Amino acid sequence: MARTVRIGNQWVGDGEPCFIVAEIGINHNGDLDTARKLISAALLAGCDAVKFQKRTIDVVYTAEELAKPRESRFGATNGDLKRGLEFGADAYQEIDRYCKQHKLLWFSSCWDEASVDFIERYEPPCYKIASASLTDDGLLRRHRETGRPIVLSTGMSTIEQVDHAVEVLGTEDLVLMHTNSTYPSAPEELNLGTIATLRERYDVPVGYSGHEVERHITLDRAMWGSDQAASVEPHGFARLVRDIHTVRAAMGDGVKRVYTSEVPVMQKLRRVGR
Repeated sequence: MARTVRIGNQWVGDGEPCFIVAEIGINHNGDLDTARKLISAALLAGCDAVKFQKRTIDVVYTAEELAKPRESRFGATNGDLKRGLEFGADAYQEIDRYCKQHKLLWFSSCWDEASVDFIERYEPPCYKIASASLTDDGLLRRHRETGRPIVLSTGMSTIEQVDHAVEVLGTEDLVLMHTNSTYPSAPEELNLGTIATLRERYDVPVGYSGHEVERHITLDRAMWGSDQAASVEPHGFARLVRDIHTVRAAMGDGVKRVYTSEVPVMQKLRRVGR
């Protein structure tokens, strides 16, 4: 059986309840009040945690990329947009306070080493490494140096690349996420059987991060922002959480038995052969 990993005060892995994360990402549109509303929506939906994204803009993007024309409420270039969407220390201090007040875990996907250093000051329960960063050995090592549990997505990666990333990170306090990185993903390319393959290969907990219905959370899919239309609104997210737990309950323990609720039906309908 694959081992379990403790994230905050919850265990993640085989035999444990589903640990459900609402991806806020950049759906806050650079507005702290919107971020608080998204956190509250995730809490009401029954999520276990919310996740943000942190980037050092001038490190993650080239000067040429930042200079490209791109109209937004923040200005006329791609750089204006990226900087406008990036929260700083004051905003994250409030996010940390608000989540702790409501006893909801929060963490972040960090896209560069300086962002890991930035988020580390808030002592997150874990870090998420995006599929796009799976081959960035320096970033993997910086995450591991924090000593915190790591959740690694494996989209757009060969099994050899995953092997190497796991070798760099080690398997201690590691959770893998089977992922198809297409937005949205075609059902025939989800390849959910890979979850068992990864679990058997690395003996770590393996979850699922899917984009066939994006698990980003939004207040309104019609809001301005590049990820809003591919996200799930609060009522939809609540149904998603409910149905995930229903499936979990329905899986049972695999022991064949007659339930007490079946006895009256059995007494009424069972036919004994002669």
